[in-house]
Amino acid sequence: MSDSIHFAVQSHPFAALLVARDGQGVCAILLGDSTDELRADLKKRFPKQHLLEDGDKQTLDILKKVADFLDRPDHELKLKLHLQGTEFQMKVWDVLQHIPLGSTLSYSEVAQRIGQPKAVRAVARAGASNPVALAVACHRVIRSDGGISGYRWGVDRKLKLLEMEKKYTAKGKSDR
Repeated sequence: MSDSIHFAVQSHPFAALLVARDGQGVCAILLGDSTDELRADLKKRFPKQHLLEDGDKQTLDILKKVADFLDRPDHELKLKLHLQGTEFQMKVWDVLQHIPLGSTLSYSEVAQRIGQPKAVRAVARAGASNPVALAVACHRVIRSDGGISGYRWGVDRKLKLLEMEKKYTAKGKSDR
């Protein structure tokens, strides 16, 4: 992890947004009710790094991509990520990055894909620990019965994201 992290915040109709990156890639995409809440969350996640809210072009470009995705989620949010986590979390996050837009997997299906079918609760914890909302699509993981369960950034936001993605992917299919 680099000593310096550049970040930018923005209010958006969907949520307050924060994007942070170090020299290796995006290390945080946070959603919340206020930009102050997100700044505090970033400080808690990276207590040893020097945080720079400097509005550099690269960080602002990434923030724009995230906001554009929320405005029109008709494409995958592809970013160079720099994730820090346990080996287990990294396996889970890899699966989540490959859930297609407009699709979902159950926690059980994710556990099976990483070769640990009994680790359903641990999969849920790994999803809740995901530091890059939207880019690692933890919102696309649901209960086995199809129901919506927790989401680090709010269940209402999870429902809205899933609805928006389904709407745009269905529209794209009907345009073909």
